[in-house]
Amino acid sequence: MKVKVYNLEGKETGEMNLSDAIFAVKAKPEVVHQVFVSQTNNQREPWADTKNRGEVRGGGKKPWQQKGTGRARHGSIRSPIWKGGGVAFGPLSERNYKSKINKKTRRLALKMVLSDRVKDGNFLVVDDFNFAEPKTKLFVNFVKNLPTKIKKFLVLTSGKNENVMTMTRNLKIVKTIRAEDASVMDVLSKGAVLTSKAGVEVIEKILK
Repeated sequence: MKVKVYNLEGKETGEMNLSDAIFAVKAKPEVVHQVFVSQTNNQREPWADTKNRGEVRGGGKKPWQQKGTGRARHGSIRSPIWKGGGVAFGPLSERNYKSKINKKTRRLALKMVLSDRVKDGNFLVVDDFNFAEPKTKLFVNFVKNLPTKIKKFLVLTSGKNENVMTMTRNLKIVKTIRAEDASVMDVLSKGAVLTSKAGVEVIEKILK
């Protein structure tokens, strides 16, 4: 499989061969969904936390005597049936949402979503990311010149590229990460994938 290669002016400079074993994999929605849900769960933090009747402040004194008042008996004003009392069976911050996905399944799903981007023409390759200077304006102009209607990009760099990180950190439509850190969730979060020749080599090396 071949894709076109562009320079930093958005002009076509040639073609690059992509591995069919990685970029031509038939998508299975159930596999992609399983991995996507797992990755979102692993990022989830259990912020919700409630106090039971033993953790709520106050309520040490019996509100009224056991018998003779004509009212129901109560031992504490911090019982769950009282306003301001503890919560029975409420959410706790100790809850663990993390789920495990096999490496083989995770990599297969990543191949599927990358293949889908290639199939739709939303996998763009450039010669390199060697801009003259790390200015956001240069990157915006570069993206505008690319032959795609997609506005949101996932930029995959070969290793950590400080210049590209600096150029894109103020752009909400762009997310920049290392090619070796790409995940199913990252690819699905943006409409198009933008990488360099070196970035493609890193992806192929990892997913092979």
